[in-house]
Amino acid sequence: MKLNKAWHLSHKMPANATLDQRIEWHLDHQKNCGCRDIPEKLKLEIMKRGL
Repeated sequence: MKLNKAWHLSHKMPANATLDQRIEWHLDHQKNCGCRDIPEKLKLEIMKRGL
């Protein structure tokens, strides 16, 4: 998919992001950009949490 540069510039991943922050960022990223897939490790955690 195509990179949404404007979204990326305004939605930086926090430094030393917690697991919750990483999950939130990747879910938001998937909705707004989708230039890459969610890492497998996070996909498993998202499924565990039922998100």
